[in-house]
Amino acid sequence: MGGQDMSVKSASELRDLVRGEVIVPEDTGFEEARKVHNGMIDKRPAMIVRVANAGDTMTTVNFARDNHLDLSIRGGGHSGPGFGTNDGGVVLDFSRMRGVRVDPRARTVRAEGGTTWGDFNAATHAYGLATTGGVISTTGIAGLTLGGGIGYLSRGHGLSLDNLISADVVTAEGKILQVSEDDNADLFWAIRGGGGNFGVCTSLEYKLRPVENVYWGPMFYEVEDTETIFKFYRDYIKDAPREMGAFPVFQIAPPLPFIPENRHGDMFVGIVACWAGDPAEGERQFKAFHDVAEVKAEMVGPVPYPAINAAFDGLFPTGIRQYWKGNFVKDLTDEAIATHVQHGPNAPTVSSTMHLYPINGACQDVAADATAFGHRDASFAMVVLAASDNPADDEAHTKWVRDYSDAVAPYSEPGGYINFMDDDDRGRVRDNYGCNYDRLVETKRRYDPDNLFRFNQNIAP
Repeated sequence: MGGQDMSVKSASELRDLVRGEVIVPEDTGFEEARKVHNGMIDKRPAMIVRVANAGDTMTTVNFARDNHLDLSIRGGGHSGPGFGTNDGGVVLDFSRMRGVRVDPRARTVRAEGGTTWGDFNAATHAYGLATTGGVISTTGIAGLTLGGGIGYLSRGHGLSLDNLISADVVTAEGKILQVSEDDNADLFWAIRGGGGNFGVCTSLEYKLRPVENVYWGPMFYEVEDTETIFKFYRDYIKDAPREMGAFPVFQIAPPLPFIPENRHGDMFVGIVACWAGDPAEGERQFKAFHDVAEVKAEMVGPVPYPAINAAFDGLFPTGIRQYWKGNFVKDLTDEAIATHVQHGPNAPTVSSTMHLYPINGACQDVAADATAFGHRDASFAMVVLAASDNPADDEAHTKWVRDYSDAVAPYSEPGGYINFMDDDDRGRVRDNYGCNYDRLVETKRRYDPDNLFRFNQNIAP
């Protein structure tokens, strides 16, 4: 029987069993449904199941397992390597499961597996509450959290996974388990840093903190000031108040009103900073960034927290072609800074950059073995990203990322943040999971011995 016949027959069987939508290649809407955020990924699954609830998720997992079909899990669809899709298999798509329920008294929130950070922040902000999220609002909460969860609030509130209280997880057996410190604690440990290797999160519960408005914004300096900015930043962020989330960037100036028109398209080095304390304190807290070198353009001031999570969305739209690399960094040495000076200003497009996120402060308060995130001794998580709309640029852009990443590797840790890894980083898996890798393998053998959940930075059982 041909693959096409099988998919239609299988889909008709599955449609009788699920509340959600089953989309096959013959259906109107399949072409749109198969797209993921990275325009370089062009896969054609046999079916896409837009699950409506946890029961649909269990049914779809059972179906893929029993029919020996590849299974990809798609939350926000932001996986750089395109792990949210495959050729000829099943895509379990959470885009219909985006409900968020806030408990303002307990300061907790429960959100479904397809929730994006934009959804999440809109719901929690209504109560003046937040938790650590990412920097692009269309990113899914589940993928970001299971890999770590680095954002503006990390230094004060820890990683996203440090704020996870519980989750509902569908295992490879098709069972749903509630996991927390008290229930299935071994699985709860593993999903906090082990990615999607152990099951499918249909909902996640987080603790929240009072964060309503923040003082935020990018500040751009001449690229000649790169060494000065990086050396200042290295010393500043070590002891900065934990309410301060700030990171250096390289940025080609987009055509925005706060940048002088004659500088649009020029390369700058920048600092993007977020003061999550009293916004009235913000201007004073930002003084150090203005004293270090002349700011050529800036857009800083008090803003609602959800706004900063969407600020870069325009530079990173759905369908943009993208390639990533990342490294953890303990110490930002003079030699590393010299390498950034050499490579960063060559970022090829307005959507290409290097960000150096700080993960000291609260992130380092947690013991290395308390969660599966095994890099508590790192001070920074570096990402190099090239992105554009033009397929003809793929080769040159990929080369820029690889050359930059290779050049800073001698001054970085062997491992990097799994959410910043691309498809050709599978050789780094052990290093990327760090000191907890062997325990993660044991947990994988217990919960997914046949490696059903392998479309990820995979921990082979």
